[in-house]
Amino acid sequence: MSWRPCVGLEVHAQLRTDSKMFCSCSSDFGGEPNSRCCPVCLGLPGSLPMPNRQAIEYVIKTGLALNCQVAERCRFARKNYFYPDLPKNYQISQYDEPLTHGGYMDLDVDGTTVHIRVRRAHLEEDTGKNIHLPDGRSVVDYNRCGVPLMEVVTEPDFTTAEEVRVYLTTLRQVLRYLAVSDADMEKGQMRCEPTVNLINDETGQRTPKVEIKNLNSIRSVFEAVEFELDRQRDAIETGEQMWQETRRWDENHGVTATMRRKETADDYMYFPDPDLVPLAPSREWVERVRKELPELPAERRHRFMEEYALPLYDATVLTEEQTVAEYFEAVAHVSGDPKASSNWVMGEVLRHLKERRGGPEGSPGVGIADFPLPPGYVAELIALVNEGLISSTIAKDVFARSCEDRRTPREIVEQDGLAQISDTGELERIVDEAIAANPKAVEDFRGGAEKALGAMVGYIMRATQGKANPQKINDLLRSRLTQE
Repeated sequence: MSWRPCVGLEVHAQLRTDSKMFCSCSSDFGGEPNSRCCPVCLGLPGSLPMPNRQAIEYVIKTGLALNCQVAERCRFARKNYFYPDLPKNYQISQYDEPLTHGGYMDLDVDGTTVHIRVRRAHLEEDTGKNIHLPDGRSVVDYNRCGVPLMEVVTEPDFTTAEEVRVYLTTLRQVLRYLAVSDADMEKGQMRCEPTVNLINDETGQRTPKVEIKNLNSIRSVFEAVEFELDRQRDAIETGEQMWQETRRWDENHGVTATMRRKETADDYMYFPDPDLVPLAPSREWVERVRKELPELPAERRHRFMEEYALPLYDATVLTEEQTVAEYFEAVAHVSGDPKASSNWVMGEVLRHLKERRGGPEGSPGVGIADFPLPPGYVAELIALVNEGLISSTIAKDVFARSCEDRRTPREIVEQDGLAQISDTGELERIVDEAIAANPKAVEDFRGGAEKALGAMVGYIMRATQGKANPQKINDLLRSRLTQE
């Protein structure tokens, strides 16, 4: 029988607000344990929560970007469960009345468009953090308690781990473009919980749903989903009994392992939070947020291909980060040469950032804001090459020197004597010298070995420290070597 994979995702993203969801405590990552807490986020008797307006707007903005409808009226609910990291013994979330719902995202997966339905994007608060000590004791840090979270829930439309990977990469990119979340998975700012099972469309049979908890990297999600799909297929073939359960991902052994039998919504005893009035976003507010939406990655990618005649690969790389896309456009505007601008930004600029990044997967690390050269400097490099004043090889050296001491490329070329040798008389002398020093290469070239020309070009470049105009020396060499 043919079993179809059926995977849905819940993604929790920490919203980029200064304060927590229902109080004025700082939402910054880190800090001394239990130093960013108050009676509200600790759930002390008599404390009353107050919703964070900025967090509500961020979810509206994300919902609109994901093609969701914004509810005219919604409310918060209490999700009851009893863990040490939840001091109130309930979490304020949204249940049957989410802030946004009914959206979708179209993904490009290996050249095929995959339509993923987004069930909802809603608000909730984060829990604290349990810390298990080597001596067997456990302690709790409540700094994270009450930090605003957005939960984005999809329908079970994924059929491969690769589709899941593309979705998470795209969603993280959208959240950063919208500036609603840094989505730094290493800091717990974005976590994913896939739900996995298999369905037989012919018989209607289904394997029990398995939720995999708190995955904090896209690679872990990919590997956990792949493993769980294979595990369930093997269980079907061997007749092994399966249960609806929650499992965890064992990174060291590359397997999922049972945590507990799966709870249902009834187990959480949801009911409306009596301390919080319903939310009713006005149409004017929603439309203002819609008008303020930035150009999203897919739209910008398409525009780069149309407006700048860039290939898909270039447009995809340049739009991965909003700030990189903006930097490229600034270089292209000044230089008037979009393709050369693309090559420089994708090449030397991103290489410079990568060498200084070294962060974990999904971490913004060193961004374009930390890059030392303004767009005009890179545009000036392109102009120097196009003018024939320096070669592309020398240009890379100029780029490195400019990054180091912040001089303009033209200043470096003039002050350091890096201008290309284009004087015909000088080049003719050097070409004659190269021919005399490489008799074997001359004989091979005249015998039809085209590659032999490279030995003489290399000789000239070494002799001139890379300053000879490569096109001119190639022309001069061919002219000399083909003379009778």
